Amino acid sequence: MVFDAMCLNHFARAERLDVLRDLLAGVPCLTTHVVREELRVGMHEHPLLQVVLDADWLEVARLDSLDEIKCFAKWVQRIGSSERNLGEASVFSAAELTRGTAITDDREAVSVGRAHGLDVHGTLWILARAWFDGKLTEVSAGNIVDVLRSTGMRLPCPGSAFGSFVRSNISR
Repeated sequence: MVFDAMCLNHFARAERLDVLRDLLAGVPCLTTHVVREELRVGMHEHPLLQVVLDADWLEVARLDSLDEIKCFAKWVQRIGSSERNLGEASVFSAAELTRGTAITDDREAVSVGRAHGLDVHGTLWILARAWFDGKLTEVSAGNIVDVLRSTGMRLPCPGSAFGSFVRSNISR
């Protein structure tokens, strides 16, 4: 899985990055230098983001060979070149190059990624997978949703509606 900033940002601000790590034990987890820079800049307002930069389970995908740079440029063109979109473009290029799953909660970026055949999902998908795999109960997943929402994360349902949302929108 290749993570964009939003999921990492809110798990860190909720002081639950360890929970995310535990839910993904055994799954290779990556992010990019662009995302790390976004988080580093955000540390001025949210010092808790340092835990993401210190996370030894979160590797940094390389995007420095000519082919990697071309892939990044392709995704910048597809998603948009504003500074806000560079993180998603870097995540999508890393996911494509590693044949991994991109994790972002930016709905527009998700639409673009899927339109181009990329496997892309959001935070609720991670929680749903953990629920399906028996790592979380429906209630505990809902509690995580509420904690993330308390940090300002925009998610499509409150924790109390997590189960019904997943049953209607996320397949096993």
